[in-house]
Amino acid sequence: MEWTISMATAAIPGLSSGGAARDSPAKEKLFGRTPLPLFFLRARKLRSVRALASRAFLFAFSLLALLLLSRRVSPHYSSVSASPRGGYTVLINTWKRNSLLKEVVAHYASCSRVDAIRVVWSEIDPPSDNLEAHLMKLVLSKSHSIHRPNFRFELNEEDNLNNRFKPIEDLKNDAIFSVDDDVIVPCPTFRFCIYSMAECF
Repeated sequence: MEWTISMATAAIPGLSSGGAARDSPAKEKLFGRTPLPLFFLRARKLRSVRALASRAFLFAFSLLALLLLSRRVSPHYSSVSASPRGGYTVLINTWKRNSLLKEVVAHYASCSRVDAIRVVWSEIDPPSDNLEAHLMKLVLSKSHSIHRPNFRFELNEEDNLNNRFKPIEDLKNDAIFSVDDDVIVPCPTFRFCIYSMAECF
């Protein structure tokens, strides 16, 4: 074994001559072909691939989190049946038409699964006690369910058509049906529209 090594060493000119051979161009070229730089290149590529993969994973995770958050914040996130009481809130916009208001409140109070009725009041003067008491009696008498719809006025200080779009506190339903006091939708049609909207979203 030793003879073979010595013969191989002797066969290469300048290998046994000490430091002079290390400075030769052939020797430098030979040392430059070692796999060590290739290992470093592969390691660097592997690190860059891992960095890209981790960035892609973080991006996908962030996108999924934003999607889930937006669906949870969206009013169409859950179906109507997932609301706390499984019903609907009817939001009635009215202005100086008490006779129409009485008719529309009585009608929607008779519809099944109506959980609450809110009247958007935009007159300067608040509704009279007699009107409020009469509407409460209508809600109690017309409702056919065990749970009576929760009736309340939403008072506004100014007369503005945009009052119907103001945020309303204490809403417990995901489905809100906004309607004017001169529009009466038949209960089966009203119920079908709510279900259709829930299925579409």
